[in-house]
Amino acid sequence: MGVGVTAPGILISSGDPSGAMHAARLARAVIERTGAKMFGLGTEAMSQAGVELVGDASEIAVIGLSEALELLPRAWRLLNRLEAEAARRRPRLAILVDSPDFNLRLGARLKRLGIRVVYFIGPQAWAWRSGRVRRIREIVERMLVIFPFEEKFYREAGVEAEFIGHPLFDRVTPDASPAEFRRRQALDPDAPILAMLPGSRRKELAHNLPAMTQAVGLLVSAGVPHQAILAAAPGLAAGQFRPYLAATPNIRVVEGATYDTLAAAECAIVSSGTATVEAALLGTPMVVVYRVSAPSAFVLRRLVHTPFFSMVNLLLERPAVPELIQQEFTPERVARETRRLLERSEEREHMKSDLAEVRARLASPSPLGAIGRAAEIISSLLWCAPDQATPRV
Repeated sequence: MGVGVTAPGILISSGDPSGAMHAARLARAVIERTGAKMFGLGTEAMSQAGVELVGDASEIAVIGLSEALELLPRAWRLLNRLEAEAARRRPRLAILVDSPDFNLRLGARLKRLGIRVVYFIGPQAWAWRSGRVRRIREIVERMLVIFPFEEKFYREAGVEAEFIGHPLFDRVTPDASPAEFRRRQALDPDAPILAMLPGSRRKELAHNLPAMTQAVGLLVSAGVPHQAILAAAPGLAAGQFRPYLAATPNIRVVEGATYDTLAAAECAIVSSGTATVEAALLGTPMVVVYRVSAPSAFVLRRLVHTPFFSMVNLLLERPAVPELIQQEFTPERVARETRRLLERSEEREHMKSDLAEVRARLASPSPLGAIGRAAEIISSLLWCAPDQATPRV
């Protein structure tokens, strides 16, 4: 940026902890390239990356549709606040990150203010509420997507989109070898490890953990050798799991070592979402589970139009990992699928082969990596008119 040139302003909005993690990396990369002054909605990680927060993502982070209704007044106030700040500061560009229910409403308001919009980690309109594509086409100038099939979907719908790779691809690496992890945690060096990832929100714990812990209890009763390790998601302390583990004291909670736990595990029980991608990138065989409230499930059954729920199966277009969703998510089913993986090495090896294929599909086509490519595109858009932006290459 030359002498006398004012640093451009960018609004960035992420209302989900997972998306905000990627938003923080993207913000840092954009600031390094452009010197932009960034403000918006996010987390402490985004603040540390240089974003001036005018809203906290925890104000709207929810799970499920019925739960979202509780936060409507709060979300509306936050929308008004961000719109007012955008009108006052007149940023050159806005970056929306995930959180489509909130961000598409924000994007529409920003568009009316004449602010150009880029979407990073786009709405999963290919899975449900496909009618949002028309709205996205009206609001978004460039869509930066993290799954390869999304590019084709959006481009066929008239939205300029580019697959940049998954931002977790070069980040999901363990700090310790499996042997070192076992030593650090004083684990049996020979007994198989069963990892448990119940989710990153309190309501996910309430929906998922009871059946998961009961499944572990069934494995214990059946004499299936294993060591159950619950990997606490960032932001969740070990004490928050205590009410769910009273009847299954053999489950150990580990904090700050999710990737180490997955890398050392023979298999895992994983709540559907980002954690399934993390497990796939680490090559950990898994059973995918998920449950939401009954009202949310009622609505979702009528809105979701995909053959699978887990990203592993969606990417491969085949049932590579078992999915136990809603009524199928029972302790007995989880125990049966988990026991199969614990006891049959050939089953684990076959699934690892499928997961290696998933990993290859999530790699960025750019040598810059997903975040670097996204920052490069945003930087090119920042300094030019919409019809002068660097074309997709």
